[in-house]
Amino acid sequence: MSWQAYVDTSLVGTGNLDKAAIFNADGNSVWASSAGFTVAPNEMTEVVNAYKDKGDANGIKQVQSTGLHVAGDRYVVLKADERSLYGKKGREGIVIVKTQQAILVTHYPETVQPGVAANTVEQLGDYLVSVGY
Repeated sequence: MSWQAYVDTSLVGTGNLDKAAIFNADGNSVWASSAGFTVAPNEMTEVVNAYKDKGDANGIKQVQSTGLHVAGDRYVVLKADERSLYGKKGREGIVIVKTQQAILVTHYPETVQPGVAANTVEQLGDYLVSVGY
């Protein structure tokens, strides 16, 4: 399956997400994206840096204090670990999952429950890891 097919079918096509993009793990190459979903290079640098941050003595990462910018919007970060970043802005949000070679950046609208959106992205992340990505 092409990277664009993962965006169109496995992410946005589920109805649980309205926008998605797949980047390489360094965040400097867009492999696929839904129409109109543009994540700026400086925003991807924020995402990559959030993954590199090991956190303070209590495991709190910088991004949990500063928030995260994606596609021009700022999100309050609710979860930040070595695999996943979850953010909210009002009732909409983002779910970002890192695999060995890719970063899945997704957005869900206020009509979708956060857990449903997160489950969709985490399942694709699990699959990509299982096939070596």
